[in-house]
Amino acid sequence: MILILLGPPGAGKGTQAKEIARKRRLVQLSTGDMLRAAIAAGSPVGLQAKAVMATGGLVADEIVIQIIADRIEQPDCANGFILDGFPRTLAQAAALDAMLRARKLELAAVVEMKVDDEVLIDRVAGRFTCANKACGEGYHDRHKPTAKPGVCDVCGGTAFTRRPDDNAETMRTRLTAYYKETSPLIGYYFAKGLLQSIDAMAGIEDVTRSIDKLLGKPAAKATSVRTVTKRAQSAR
Repeated sequence: MILILLGPPGAGKGTQAKEIARKRRLVQLSTGDMLRAAIAAGSPVGLQAKAVMATGGLVADEIVIQIIADRIEQPDCANGFILDGFPRTLAQAAALDAMLRARKLELAAVVEMKVDDEVLIDRVAGRFTCANKACGEGYHDRHKPTAKPGVCDVCGGTAFTRRPDDNAETMRTRLTAYYKETSPLIGYYFAKGLLQSIDAMAGIEDVTRSIDKLLGKPAAKATSVRTVTKRAQSAR
């Protein structure tokens, strides 16, 4: 099973991707993580990305697509994967389609996580996290404060951190960029009959149940992405 999660920053894509991956024996793929791994491994495409990033440039779509193509060949992707944060543009979506088609692979679904912008801004702007790296429990000023002010409920730590970009002004800027660049993908995947939409403003467990309902029960034995890719290559 190959899935894409669409939604603005703060919609909960990462949280839900982890749960989907756990239940369905899939791998959550983040382009940022894959880029860093490719660079650390010193692969040819990783070296290309490193050279671009060293000059402060943006990594070309072709490089990102090749990194994804290399990553899905690894054994842990045999049952499928979830793309979290990619594609972001129509050009990336078209390039991803071509890469999957060349390997005789298909997207199972694209899940759009719909949000209320103002509520989302409030949700993100109030987030803070336990600074203990072994804990990292997340909180919110209004929706999930610590039971005892200034003390982590989980580890008892008294230090907390906030992401520099977790503020209303930055969030509005990020939402503007999302609607300009990424929201056209909603129409793109709707036209392909792949789009499924859910209310991402519900509680985390409710959102998880909505996604489970859309995707159906996990298959007893998923088709191996690696096997299908080898078949496609041998057929060329």
